[in-house]
Amino acid sequence: MNAPSLNALRIFEVVARHGNFRLGAEALGVTQAAVAQQIRGLEASLGLKLFERLPRGLALTEAGRSYAVSIRKAFELIDEATRALRPEPTHLTISVTPSLASRWLIPRLSGFTERHPEIDLRVLATERLSHFQTDAVDIAVRYGNPPFGPGLNAELLFDQRIVAVGSPALLQAHGMPKGFADLRNFVLLHDAHNFWPQFIAQVFEHPAEVTPKNVRFNQTSLAIEAAIAGQGLALASHFFVRDDIRAGRLQAAVKGELSAETGFWLVWPRKSRHPAAQALVRQWLEEQASQ
Repeated sequence: MNAPSLNALRIFEVVARHGNFRLGAEALGVTQAAVAQQIRGLEASLGLKLFERLPRGLALTEAGRSYAVSIRKAFELIDEATRALRPEPTHLTISVTPSLASRWLIPRLSGFTERHPEIDLRVLATERLSHFQTDAVDIAVRYGNPPFGPGLNAELLFDQRIVAVGSPALLQAHGMPKGFADLRNFVLLHDAHNFWPQFIAQVFEHPAEVTPKNVRFNQTSLAIEAAIAGQGLALASHFFVRDDIRAGRLQAAVKGELSAETGFWLVWPRKSRHPAAQALVRQWLEEQASQ
């Protein structure tokens, strides 16, 4: 006796589960006639009845019940074997600020996915402090200084080197500011950190004040975009703008820089849901930060 086709066995298993040709056909997306024809052919090839045709439906024969259990187990084994060949990706969530996501992380993500296609990385970009448990976060990049909480590991990703930048066209038009008085030729672009008073005091050795011309943004990335558009000078961590400086979209406006006391830290729970994948993501982030 030749082995029945997998298609006929699949149809038999679905019909046996639903106990009805019509429902089985709907589940399979085929016609009821096609299902009935496959079942008749299967019974003919086996030489026995699998279903009793009743006035109001179907009932499995004793042989049909036994066969349905075995066929169901066989399909489960096939599914398991297929999943073993093509394992599901590991889902990992990283929490970052919107500015860090847009200015640094997202331009580099294609390199990560090419290297680690088995890890499905989810980026949670938010200004609020994400929680590892309630938000299902695996790794976070947090601004500040440790400790960040009990049960958490922390490793410095970036220190804060605050630089003043502007578009090359703007600096060519107004000249490089050599002292505090020269800043009056520019609009100062602020973000939520408001580093300009500290920057002026440390770099220009002038009392901590700002010029009359200011524009304020709630995110660093917006201040940087405004600087690229030639609207003024922005302050940002060097790692936020180094790609733009290399590409010629921005230029360092002054020689000095402000060293902030806080930095950007990698933070992760000591008890990880996916320790191997988490370690790969941390390693990749550290590699990118060191470049």
